[in-house]
Amino acid sequence: MAEHRSEHTSDHTPEPRPWRPTRRRISDGLLAALAPVAACSVALGGLTTWVNSGAAGSPPRIAVTEGRVFLPYGDVRESAAFFRITNTGGADDRLLKVTSSAVGGEGTLSRHRMTSGRMAYAETVDWAPVPAGGSLAMSPFGLDVTLRAKPGWRAGDLVPFTLHFEHGGRVEVSAVVVRPGDG
Repeated sequence: MAEHRSEHTSDHTPEPRPWRPTRRRISDGLLAALAPVAACSVALGGLTTWVNSGAAGSPPRIAVTEGRVFLPYGDVRESAAFFRITNTGGADDRLLKVTSSAVGGEGTLSRHRMTSGRMAYAETVDWAPVPAGGSLAMSPFGLDVTLRAKPGWRAGDLVPFTLHFEHGGRVEVSAVVVRPGDG
């Protein structure tokens, strides 16, 4: 008897079908690409508006005016200087220090505070903010430059100062010597 052997193999692999664009595949791909394109368009429109307004990338533009320094009384050499600082630029800046060849040593930035018992005291500060598009007005009741005056100052004298800013660099200005309470 003849043996009948039937061998059945499963080596039959289907032929790979070529990729074909269908309407659904195309619409899904376009929708997936639409979200980042829309986000980029909105961001670009906002940046364009910001640049056209003149504020983008505009560095601080510092101007210092109204420099005054108090005339010390008697033998006291401690005094204070005050300035109005304006920043017309598009970026914030910081006043870091104030120097002068006409005072004894470097001036100290100080802020005057009141205690609950109505006592005043000066607090040294490391820097003072000068906001973009804003100003900083120093006064005896707020921020000032505490310094040691040289002998011989008279009301009306001009004292040279250099204000040092973080981004705006150095600004040289003169302050007029005034008696406290005048002007």
